[in-house]
Amino acid sequence: MVVDDHKLFRRGLIALLAQEEGLEIVGEAADGVEALRRAGELKPDLILLDNHMPGVLGVDLLPDLREAAPQAQVLMLTVSEDEQDLTAALRGGAAGYLLKTMDGADLANALRRAYEGESVVSPEMMSKLVRALRASALPAPAPQVAALVETAVAPDVEAGLSPREGEILREIVQGASNKEIARRLGIAETTVKIHVQHILRKLGVNSRVQVAVWASERGIGQPQ
Repeated sequence: MVVDDHKLFRRGLIALLAQEEGLEIVGEAADGVEALRRAGELKPDLILLDNHMPGVLGVDLLPDLREAAPQAQVLMLTVSEDEQDLTAALRGGAAGYLLKTMDGADLANALRRAYEGESVVSPEMMSKLVRALRASALPAPAPQVAALVETAVAPDVEAGLSPREGEILREIVQGASNKEIARRLGIAETTVKIHVQHILRKLGVNSRVQVAVWASERGIGQPQ
């Protein structure tokens, strides 16, 4: 279900996602009241929620929305790159924080990952998430955030990474996408994807966010 007060964007997003195999749009809403009603009726698996809507912030709607559709994974889809919005969304139980500037294919992939139970955050926001965690900006983290930290801190496995994987690890910490990493390192994007999969497996994590938090705990890849 798509929740956004901008009709043109909402309809465009629905049309875009409808082309993706395995994704079905079951409903839409333009405001908080409609979102709660429709979520209760439709019981969607995933809800894309805008943050800035008339009369209510998406982050403030999260508790009621999750109560109306407890089975749903709620992902913020917003233009806000504000660190406080990010941490508020994760504290409120959002399963992800995505930016409206992301590619359609990347968005569809993030939705599939969220459906599988993974927490997803736009690459541009990962360094801010890590900074917030390091600064204890999440004193009472939601279960999703706690899981990120708990899973991310695996003991003494960095030595198992190849030199190339180490380079890519540092790029991930800086929030670089696969496309950006490929361009910076002069390798194919498909090669980057393979390396990322190897990194996830070796670190015992299942998302780029967890990789970033894991590396941050060890001071890897942070600006000097």
